[in-house]
Amino acid sequence: MENNMQKITPNLWFYGNAKEAADFYTSVFSDAKIVATSHYPKSKEEGLADFQLNMASKVLTVDFDVMDFRFVAINAGPEFTPNPSISFFITLDSKEEIDELWGKLGDGGKELMPLSKYPFSEYYGWLQDKYNVSWQLILNNPEGDQRPKVMPSFLFTQDKSGKAKEARDFYLSVFKDSKEGITALFEEDAQVGQKKGDVMFSDFMLENVWLAAMDGGNPHEFTFNEGVSLSISCKDQDEIDYYWEKLTADGGEESVCGWLKDKYGVIWQVVPANMEELMKRSNAFKIMMQQKKIIIAEY
Repeated sequence: MENNMQKITPNLWFYGNAKEAADFYTSVFSDAKIVATSHYPKSKEEGLADFQLNMASKVLTVDFDVMDFRFVAINAGPEFTPNPSISFFITLDSKEEIDELWGKLGDGGKELMPLSKYPFSEYYGWLQDKYNVSWQLILNNPEGDQRPKVMPSFLFTQDKSGKAKEARDFYLSVFKDSKEGITALFEEDAQVGQKKGDVMFSDFMLENVWLAAMDGGNPHEFTFNEGVSLSISCKDQDEIDYYWEKLTADGGEESVCGWLKDKYGVIWQVVPANMEELMKRSNAFKIMMQQKKIIIAEY
C-alpha cells in the first residue's frame, strides 16, 4: 500500500506525549519510521484557543508508518484515552517475532488475552500498551486469505454489541471502493455476552484499507471514543460533503474541526487530502477551530 494513497488513517490521541509515543512505536516495530511532524501555532493571535495556550509551538501531530501502514499521533489534552474498542491486528510470520514484539509492546502495559493457541489461530495474544493503545498479535496462516500486516479492528460493546455486521454493511455501502471479506458468527450464546448470530470475526476492505469488526458482548467498561479516530482523506469539497452527510446520518453527530461521530459511535475525521498545505495559510488554524465540517473555500 502506498502511504500517500492511504484513504483511511487511524489517529491516536495522546495527553502531551504524542512524540514520545511515536518514537516508542518506531523503535519497537522493526519496519517503522517517523514521516512528518506538525506544530501548534505560537500564539492566540495565530489561532490558539484559550484552553490551548499551554500547547503553543508544541507538537500537534506526528505521522508515522508501521509496516507500510500510516498512523497519526495527536498531541492534545486529557479529555480522551484510547481503549480496546479499536485495536490493531499485527500479523507476523513466526512465533519468535510475536514473542519479541509482545515483550516490547507489553512493557508497562497489560495483557487482555494471553499469548496462546486458540481455535482461530495457532498463536495469538491481545494486549494494551503503556499508552493505552491495543494490539492483537497473530501468527500468519499461509493457507488462509491473505491480509495486510496491520489491520484496524472494531469491537462493538455495550449497547452497540450485536451491531458489528450491520455496521460493516453500512460502511461497505458508504465507501465506494469496498468489498466484504470473511465472516464467522457465534453458533450459540457465549459466556461473555455475545448472542447466537453475533459476529465472532469479520473483515472487509474500504478504499484499499482492510478492517475487522467483532461483537464484544455487553460486560465491557469501554466503547468507541475520540481516543482512536479514523481520518478520511478527501480529494475535494464534494467528497468531504458526501462522507459528512453519509456518516452523520440517522443519529450521527457533528463535532468540530472535521470530526464527527457516526450512528454506531465510531469517530471519524473528514478532511481534505491537502490539509497540510491548507494549514500553512494565514489564520488556517483559527479557521479550522471555528468549523464543524471542513469548508476548503474558507481557507
